[in-house]
Amino acid sequence: MYVQDVSTRKVATITTELCGFDVTSTQVSRAAKLLDEELETWRNRPLGQVEYLILDARYEKVRVGGSVRDCAVLIAIGILASGHRCVLGVSVSLSEAEVHWREFLGSLNQRGLHGVKLIVSDAHEGLKAARLNMFAETPWQRCQFHLMQYVPKVHLRKQVADELRNIFNTRDMDDVSEKMLVFWNNDQIFRHLQ
Repeated sequence: MYVQDVSTRKVATITTELCGFDVTSTQVSRAAKLLDEELETWRNRPLGQVEYLILDARYEKVRVGGSVRDCAVLIAIGILASGHRCVLGVSVSLSEAEVHWREFLGSLNQRGLHGVKLIVSDAHEGLKAARLNMFAETPWQRCQFHLMQYVPKVHLRKQVADELRNIFNTRDMDDVSEKMLVFWNNDQIFRHLQ
């Protein structure tokens, strides 16, 4: 209800129905204010070194200027040197245009993001342009999940995913090259993709 911007009176009514006790609209407003403060503290916390940066967006219905519209929720997930994964930031934007991604990535940099060895994302044009502008020297890998969406035959997706996972999990570069050749020459897969 908080995220959907439901009025405090409606939240109070719903809470009374669900929980069986009265909550005033003033109490709801006070709780929402506390949530806003917590969120703002989290959104502005210092970041530090992040080894791997995963970027994506999802679309959600958001109230903008009195009407509800689909907006892009930009998401950055980091893998730390310890191996732990954490959400670095989230930003609601009107779209995935370069200007929005660049602003979001800039906010991560301003909060001290550094040491990124690899970025993983889909190939959205706005994200690609912003990434090249903000992290030109950082290697990029296309997200395996998004790549799988381009396999037109649904029954082949698991086989392609398994083969790609096998390649990505290989540590020796000579083995990677050999497995890539086998993968690209697999007639069972590629004759169906044409």
